Amino acid sequence: MGSAGGICHRVMTTGEPASAGPAPGEPALEPLVTCKLCLCEHPWGQMTRLRQCRCSFCTECLQQYLRLAIREGCGSPITCPDLVCLNHGTLQDAEIASLVPADQFQLYQRLKFEREIHLDPCRTWCPAADCQTVCLVAPSDMGQPVPVDCPTCRLKFCSSCKDAWHSDPPCRDSQPVGIPTERGALIGTDPEAPIKQCPVCRIYIERNEGCAQMMCKNCKHTFCWYCLQNLDNDIFLRHYDKGPCRNKLGHSRASVMWNRTQVVGILVGLGIIALVTSPLLLLASPCIICCVCKSCRSRKPKHDPPTT
Repeated sequence: MGSAGGICHRVMTTGEPASAGPAPGEPALEPLVTCKLCLCEHPWGQMTRLRQCRCSFCTECLQQYLRLAIREGCGSPITCPDLVCLNHGTLQDAEIASLVPADQFQLYQRLKFEREIHLDPCRTWCPAADCQTVCLVAPSDMGQPVPVDCPTCRLKFCSSCKDAWHSDPPCRDSQPVGIPTERGALIGTDPEAPIKQCPVCRIYIERNEGCAQMMCKNCKHTFCWYCLQNLDNDIFLRHYDKGPCRNKLGHSRASVMWNRTQVVGILVGLGIIALVTSPLLLLASPCIICCVCKSCRSRKPKHDPPTT
């Protein structure tokens, strides 16, 4: 009977208050924290807090999230797993290295470096299969192709098409040649092709279904799937109101109108808040200036009167 009483220290007697501490000789209970990923409570010792945004998750969930982000992110920055994180935190390399195995961190470092090379207009990979050297690309006017010399294998190639340097004929289009199928071209500029390249980072993207507004997972560029036009600033999706891509968004007209109504509502709400707070700030500005002046005067050192 004596050993049964020490099975669980969380059981309280009838007359004991809820705020009473542990009995003498009993270990103190560690407070529990809720993980935002698995929604389970864990002791604080099993939690990990991100340095940049200060969000906390259980270590096991965060490790699984990092392994998935490394495998699917193609070297892009790993952000806080909380979708409503107000600080938009990004995990640092030291945090990632402490949470994943060494081989996973090396894979992330390699993918991150390859992504930086693809997005850097001043660097490119040598096209030789057995070289894999990063070559410097000289700046050019209007984005014209320039010759690039590989310092390792001494290959001289075109910065645009990666073929041997050709100064007289114009550079051929760097888009891959389409593979004809029953539904059209598999890869290429055909509007119905299921696989295309991002207009910015040139990574291959496959579209199975969904709307035509695409966001590249590698460089976060937003574009139209059919004509590859830039849609980064088209918050109202006006691109699909006219032209060759009219009514090709993939959503109903009512859904598009509802999206625009939400955007307008947010902008109007921000405008109303600005109009309401601006008179209050004007009325309170004398008090604020007075308080600032008083604090400044109080900080000035007091000089003793000169002695004669």
